[in-house]
Parts: sequence; C-alpha cells; structure tokens
Amino acid sequence: MDAITRDLQQPVPWTLLYADDVMLACEDKDDLERQVQAWCDRLARFGLKLNVKKTEFLATDVNEFGSIKINGAELARTSVFKYLGSAIASDGGVMVEVNSRESAAWSKWRSLTGVLCDRKIPEHLKSKIYRAVVRPVAMYGAECWPATKEVETRLSVMETKMLRWTAGVTRMDRIRNDAIRQKFGVAPIADKMREARLRLYGHVLRWKGRQRPQDRP
Repeated sequence: MDAITRDLQQPVPWTLLYADDVMLACEDKDDLERQVQAWCDRLARFGLKLNVKKTEFLATDVNEFGSIKINGAELARTSVFKYLGSAIASDGGVMVEVNSRESAAWSKWRSLTGVLCDRKIPEHLKSKIYRAVVRPVAMYGAECWPATKEVETRLSVMETKMLRWTAGVTRMDRIRNDAIRQKFGVAPIADKMREARLRLYGHVLRWKGRQRPQDRP
C-alpha cells in the first residue's frame, strides 16, 4: 500500500501508515474528505477496498457538526481515536489516554498475580517482572504527555497499590510506601516519566537541523 499511495502521502504527522492501517490529519473537514476520497479511489484502482464501516473521523473543534461522506457513505464520528495503542481525545485532553494506559497496566498486572503475589518468588525477581512487563505498559507514550500533577498522581497511586499488593501488605500493617518501594528497588513512576520526557527532548535536539529518519528518501 505504501508504494501505490506514495504520491498521496503527506509528511509525518499528517499521514501515518502501519501495515494496512492509515491515519490522515488535516486542518479542516473538507480537505480531509477530499484526501480520504482520493485514497479510496487509488486503492480501488489496485483492487483494494476501504472498509467504510471501520473508518472513523475525529474533530478537535467541538463546534464542528458536519459529516464526512465517502462514495455516498457517511463515516462514523468518534470522540476518542485510538491508533497504535494510543488514544487521542477530541477535546485534546490527556486523561483519556492515561485512563487507557492505567487500565491496560492493571490488566497486565492481574495476568501476572500468580507470580507477583506468590510468596515463594524472590522479591528481586518480582521487581524485575514489574519493571520489565507491567510498568512499560503504563508508561507507553508517556514521554509525549503534558507534565501535570494530575497525571503523575494518577499513575503513582496505581503503582503504589500494585507494589503493596505484590508485597502482601495492607494499610493495617502501617508500612510506609517508601519502605515498600525500597524493598523492591523500584524508582517512582513519576521520576521515570520525567526521564522519558528528557530522553525524548534529547532526541528532538539531536534531530534539530537534520533530516529525520522517516523523512529520508
């Protein structure tokens, strides 16, 4: 698909391709409708078909009430657009994505409770499993999130609950969260999020003035 639509593609981030999925971004609805129709026509020329039922559009302008039609069929409008594991809300807020990441992290943690909550498993091994398997799920894309106290607090509370349940302690045990964290040797997730943002910032600085890898011919 990349080869047959190369001349239709706009620079990143206006066009994003992954396997047979396509994300198109435009400044206004009419331009988006023209682009989607152009893609639909091009794919049809090569025997491919755009699945209108699975195609959605999102508008960041809450006052935009129009619709988009492709070959007479109206596309579904959504308030949350999910692409490659990330969720984008029409109001531009980040909490939809944070909620999605938190839910995914809890799902992963629960799938591993047979190991994480087993008292026979060494604590250092539980720590490695949490840091290698659970925390990356919660932090997926976190380097692009705005650094708000609400976001950091939300994920910090999640992490604290996970670690306390992994340790098998409750509030009645009167063990401080810092002691639990030190027991497992796990740095605060808020600190890891700041590290991720700084790492991305470093990449951006190194890209400055140079052609990005995805823009090279």
